[in-house]
Amino acid sequence: MTALSQYDRLEAPGLWRGSEGEQRRNVIVSLGEATLTIADMAEHPLTHWSLPAVRRLNPGTRPALFSPGTDEDEELELDDDTMIEALERVHTAIVRQTPRPGRLRFVLTAAGVLGFAALGIFWLPGALTDYTARVVPEPTRAAVGQRLLSRITRVTGMPCTDPSGRAALGRLASRVLGPGQAQVMVLPGGPADASHLPGGILLLNRAVIEDYEEPDVAAGYLVAEALRRDLEDPMRALLSQAGLGATLRLLTSGQLPDAALDAYAQTLVTRAPAPVPTEQLVARFAEARLRSSPYAYALDQTGESTLDLIEADPVPVAEARPLMDDGSWISLQAICGE
Repeated sequence: MTALSQYDRLEAPGLWRGSEGEQRRNVIVSLGEATLTIADMAEHPLTHWSLPAVRRLNPGTRPALFSPGTDEDEELELDDDTMIEALERVHTAIVRQTPRPGRLRFVLTAAGVLGFAALGIFWLPGALTDYTARVVPEPTRAAVGQRLLSRITRVTGMPCTDPSGRAALGRLASRVLGPGQAQVMVLPGGPADASHLPGGILLLNRAVIEDYEEPDVAAGYLVAEALRRDLEDPMRALLSQAGLGATLRLLTSGQLPDAALDAYAQTLVTRAPAPVPTEQLVARFAEARLRSSPYAYALDQTGESTLDLIEADPVPVAEARPLMDDGSWISLQAICGE
């Protein structure tokens, strides 16, 4: 994000609470390329916020209060001028990029779309879907992801919020996917083991953490879901189901109809995961220095249908190292409480 080019490695102290009513705690706030990392004083990550979704709660007032989204209970208090200025610059850059009805580019876009219609090219909805998915800005993706999440949680329950568990989850996600690569949440219910949303959100079912004796299974689900996300843009998948009318509305106004989001949220919680090429999946496990066998046996206890993934395990058992210490694993398993 160009608005942050002068703020490389920016850190500042702050006060953070994980949910409403929770006591504030001293933290270290680090500004990354796409995320805001909040860590405790021992530099253990507590949570990651997507920069496009960060909102100022009290403009013009000090100390500054921020939240990770309009529907979130988390709150961050900052008094560092440089960090506040950086976040304000991000917000200004996002506002400038976000489509707004009435602007000249929207008029031109709408005119172009109508022109395409007059020329009779709407028999190519796939091309329009591809184009729209490419030009949707990151702030719009983040907003769509949050709207989808609010609908999914009506079925699955709200994301689990135990502070120690969330800190352990953040460390696992950073270890497996790399720092700031995804915003990972654990859901207390639902039929899907894992899914992903626009805006860099990855969802895990609590079962992939609580039903196994090692974190390698949950890590495997993260690797596989991140690969699915990379193989097909989640925004394009949404638009493909939403149809031409919803796609045009997003292209011209920056908004998607509620009905389209409701339908796609239902699809996400009921559909079987799309298969991924074994060679690419093994390569991702190798890149993360992660065993693939635990994930393979979680998919099929007999190993018959996942034999290729087992035989190609890039990390021999003798060379395997624990992904996290016992205390962190216990905290992660308790992320949804009793």
